[in-house]
Amino acid sequence: MRVLALETSTLAGGVALVDGDRLVAEYLLDVSVMHSERLLSAVDRVLSDARWSPPDLEGLAVSIGPGSFTGLRVGVSTAKGLALALSLPIAAVPTLDAMAAALPWAALPVCPVLVARRDEVYASLYRHDGEGLRREWDYVALPPGELAARLREPTLLIGDGAERIDSPHARRVPPPQRVPSPACVAVLGRERLRLGDRVDAATLLPLYLRPSQAELRRRAATIG
Repeated sequence: MRVLALETSTLAGGVALVDGDRLVAEYLLDVSVMHSERLLSAVDRVLSDARWSPPDLEGLAVSIGPGSFTGLRVGVSTAKGLALALSLPIAAVPTLDAMAAALPWAALPVCPVLVARRDEVYASLYRHDGEGLRREWDYVALPPGELAARLREPTLLIGDGAERIDSPHARRVPPPQRVPSPACVAVLGRERLRLGDRVDAATLLPLYLRPSQAELRRRAATIG
């Protein structure tokens, strides 16, 4: 199955193409200023490099968060537009799942950690069970100190929030492996699509663990 993946949940995003188990192309972006036109330009580039055209695609995968509110909105809206224009199925891939998938055979538990606002981090915990990584926690948003207190054994920390976790059990992964990988989003998305786990474009939503600043302001105005 030929799948295009979009990853826009952090400042290091990008797009990737897979054809079955084969990674065909991956293009990384500094998305500190992210907008849909730039993301679509990246899509055009990887398709061109792979010598594919949009009708060659058989599915889409998109990282749905948690992560940057703005980046996730751009990624999700772009996926919706492409799905509707090309009549493609969509796989919604949680960002923390994709991060953990970069270390599929880790002997230690894997804890992806992303910086959130208000001095919090997003995180979850995964452990290899002989067949793959199994998620043991819900996706959480919490202060770094609370996450550190949850770590009870040596654990691999991956993500831009790893340095904020002060724990004797923390084992930090080198920087190149710390950001969500568009290729991992593509691989997980392809597997979801293969299993029939598809999301309709009309119902696709980002995974927010807490309200955005705009939503908080709207609530405050309503209460006031």
